[in-house]
Amino acid sequence: MFFVRLYRILPMIAVLAVAAGIVYAVALVLTSPPRAKEIVIKCFLVLCGILCVGFGLASAYALFEGNADVFELMICFFATAVVGLLVTLLCRAVFLKHNPAYRTKATKAHVIRNWPWSK
Repeated sequence: MFFVRLYRILPMIAVLAVAAGIVYAVALVLTSPPRAKEIVIKCFLVLCGILCVGFGLASAYALFEGNADVFELMICFFATAVVGLLVTLLCRAVFLKHNPAYRTKATKAHVIRNWPWSK
């Protein structure tokens, strides 16, 4: 039974892996490797968060409707999205451990203008 559920979620895992590869390749061409990793992590935090909410709502709706087959499918997808979110958070923690400069974000500079007539 476990392999049947795994078979159901393989397309979703494949799509997430291909999306990660494409985003990383494009970001790597445009920026540096650490920045590309940061972009992939941010994209996957947003993507997996949206997937968790969507599949959670869909599974709750299927549960309230009494549709056991759809509920089982949506719970499998929800669990996959939660695992993806946890893996992404783990990757983010490891990335920030090895690249501490990315922990603090740049702040907007305040420019003090010295106009000649304001003296």
